[in-house]
Amino acid sequence: MTMTMQRQDFRCFHRLRVRWAEVDIQKIVFNPHYLAYADCAMTEYWRALAMPYVAGMHTLGGDVYLKKAGVEYHASARLDDVLDVGMRCVRMGDSSMVFACGVFAGDRLLVSIELLYVFADPATQTKRTVPPALRSMIETFEAGGEMVELRTGDWATLGRDASPLRMAVFVEEQGVPPALELDEHDAACLHAVAYNRLGMPVATGRLLPSEHGEGQSTGRIGRMAVDRAVRGQRWGRMVLDALVEAARARGDAQATLHAQRSAEGFYRRASFEPVGGPYEEAGIAHITMRRAL
Repeated sequence: MTMTMQRQDFRCFHRLRVRWAEVDIQKIVFNPHYLAYADCAMTEYWRALAMPYVAGMHTLGGDVYLKKAGVEYHASARLDDVLDVGMRCVRMGDSSMVFACGVFAGDRLLVSIELLYVFADPATQTKRTVPPALRSMIETFEAGGEMVELRTGDWATLGRDASPLRMAVFVEEQGVPPALELDEHDAACLHAVAYNRLGMPVATGRLLPSEHGEGQSTGRIGRMAVDRAVRGQRWGRMVLDALVEAARARGDAQATLHAQRSAEGFYRRASFEPVGGPYEEAGIAHITMRRAL
């Protein structure tokens, strides 16, 4: 196997730092770990497609199985090196998908990997035709297309999709009592939901009716939730930006939100600033944040 590739060939990257447990007696990365790095990048690839893997494959009626892997070593990675592992689909057959993986230190290619996957029935592991929806997702991603569609609307329109996502994040994952999660405000809010190309909701949030005080109008944003399997992409930011723009369009002078402290950095990057000190809400540390519009 001889593969030539450059960093700019890839749209999807997974960054990692070489750990002590991954180096051998020569103090370089033990060669099997590169396949583990490729697996991590493959997981990131599905995330970049905005596809929660387990639920997505269930929707597609199959699963993806590795049939063949080829590795070509060009140079060694060492302890504490920061590596960028690129992943891209280079071709698809009737039931097969071939991915190229490049392990880079900066712009220097260290390892080239080729992975042959087969789409198959998970019960019998017999091959099936790659579903048109999956083929379209991959082709769109590799062509630079957008992987989610954002919709805004009322609770009657979007509540059916927003509610299960919020319950999964706030109730199942964070332990918020169900009675606190779904409240009387939903019916009056503007809601935003981001859908992947399989029509699955992956992110949501809401904008409450304008609050008036001190001579200005405020839009309060809340219930921001992103499916844990696809976090770290842009879907939460896309929802947040849409709600901020909706608040601005209706004439609000500022937007506020009650941010979980673990998400404070996310909101800071969207130009929100803390107001006052931290406090607890539903047993979780929060801080109020504000952004002028």
